[in-house]
Amino acid sequence: MTTAVRLTQYAHGGGCACKIPPGELEDMVSGLLGTGPAETELLVGLDSGDDAAAVRLDGDTAILSTTDFFTPVVDDAYDWGRIAAANALSDIYAMGGTPLLAVNLLGWPRDVLPAELATEVLRGGLAVAGQAGCHLAGGHSIDDPEPKYGLAVTGTAHPDRLLRNDSAAAGLPISLTKPLGVGVLNNRHKQTGEVFANAVESMAALNRDAAAAALTAGVRAATDVTGFGLLGHLHKMARASGVTAVVSAAAVPYLDGAVAAAREGFVSGGTKRNLDWVRPHLDAGDADELTLLLLADAQTSGGLLIAGEIPGAPVIGEFVPAVPGTTVRLR
Repeated sequence: MTTAVRLTQYAHGGGCACKIPPGELEDMVSGLLGTGPAETELLVGLDSGDDAAAVRLDGDTAILSTTDFFTPVVDDAYDWGRIAAANALSDIYAMGGTPLLAVNLLGWPRDVLPAELATEVLRGGLAVAGQAGCHLAGGHSIDDPEPKYGLAVTGTAHPDRLLRNDSAAAGLPISLTKPLGVGVLNNRHKQTGEVFANAVESMAALNRDAAAAALTAGVRAATDVTGFGLLGHLHKMARASGVTAVVSAAAVPYLDGAVAAAREGFVSGGTKRNLDWVRPHLDAGDADELTLLLLADAQTSGGLLIAGEIPGAPVIGEFVPAVPGTTVRLR
């Protein structure tokens, strides 16, 4: 541990559970269209709510751009920096790209928390950027009542090999590259101070190898599982692709301790909002409320959700032809 200060106590929420609810966000950006020079082509914008924006430079290169930041998800400053950096870089990997350059985004209550802690946060971000082979230089900081940290990231990909959330097709399996459950474990950590090393290491792990394996396998559709939960991101993917996702609830993996944490009530408000948003489009079968909350659990730096199979990732279901009114069905 790098500090005895409980950073999570300085934030109203934590990690990607602090996202604006998905329904509100979609209403907020509805009708906002990208603009730009005629000599470039916007390949991915706001239309499907994908992980990053993509612009074609030429026949071989697309530039990807994304940003992500959030309040402390763990108390350890260095670990928070690692997690926030891995989470921001994940948007580039989720689209099949390679991150090249990132800049820091830091909000810090400078009269409340020592600058040395901010240095630890930045040091954690630098460590993970180094693992990704991504330059991390400069950025922007503000004096903020709540601590916040993340990155703005630029990457590249081949324009014809982008992993998109609108390219899933009926007949393709659904694979998940990280277990669920970091949301409930982080919420338990915030409320009790218990540390869950398995959750920290899952969140700090890069999605680089999973993305590379997906590209090697010829996958065309993927997204990462973050603040809208598995159900939320599957709903967006199925809706954008014009298919229905059928998930075997029993096949979904969870981190040790996650189910118990959910059963004991450590469920964030963000998770409950996720489920409320998806429920009108969900055929829950005989799944109980606990299972639904776990499937809607707001993840921070979660794994990739892939329309296809890659080594080591469990298959949790498949995409089928669209069922009217249903984007996700549980079995």
